Amino acid sequence: MTSNERPLVLITNDDGVTAPLLSALADALTADHEVLVVAPERQRSAASHAITLHKPLRAREVSLGRWSLSGTPVDCVYVGVLRLAARRPALVVSGPNDGFNLGTDVFYSGTVAGAREGALRGLAGVALSIAPRATHIAEAVAFAAAFVRSAVGALGAGEMVNVNIPGKGERRYAWTTLGRRRYADDVTERADPWGRPYYWIGGGSTGHDDVPGSDCNAIADGLISVTPMQLELDHHAHVAAPPFAVAGYDPAR
Repeated sequence: MTSNERPLVLITNDDGVTAPLLSALADALTADHEVLVVAPERQRSAASHAITLHKPLRAREVSLGRWSLSGTPVDCVYVGVLRLAARRPALVVSGPNDGFNLGTDVFYSGTVAGAREGALRGLAGVALSIAPRATHIAEAVAFAAAFVRSAVGALGAGEMVNVNIPGKGERRYAWTTLGRRRYADDVTERADPWGRPYYWIGGGSTGHDDVPGSDCNAIADGLISVTPMQLELDHHAHVAAPPFAVAGYDPAR
């Protein structure tokens, strides 16, 4: 980036390109950033880190610098970074999502996956989520925009954060760890008009474990939660001291 260029921010989401929260954030950032939106053409919540390999993707520029893609949030970041961006983005932002992504939600969330794909591509990633039925949308979007402005240049390559905003006009935030959210897990069986069974899976949130310093606890306390995350999944203790041996085979020394 040259000295006279505004930082380029790539924005995606999993609620779809027409989501009001995405448009609000993009509009808020255009005064001091170059904004490129590449978002799914339809709702792709809980897509996790899915990527489309076995069928073509189609992109359509719905307005200047705002693209609709027939794929997942990860597809959007992939295509956005490698094809649609005029230069390397300073930051990949995913969201704001309409609904929290707390604790173990990060394994399922398409919103978090969008930010994680940015980190996997050597960029910095920010996932943003706002409470469902938030009462102070404008204030929540203002915090999201302020956070993005602060993160540009401050987050390093391959780093990401997961941000959750209660959306009640709060002015305080906390740096947190991932908590554990609880759900009413359920599989409901129904019959279609021809008598064949089909299933609805999943249930609503039933609360969270009380883990001091966690994102779930921060939200319960009325704070904005900011959770730094990393890509590494290695279990170093088990590499150093394996928990079992494979019968009949010798471990390498």
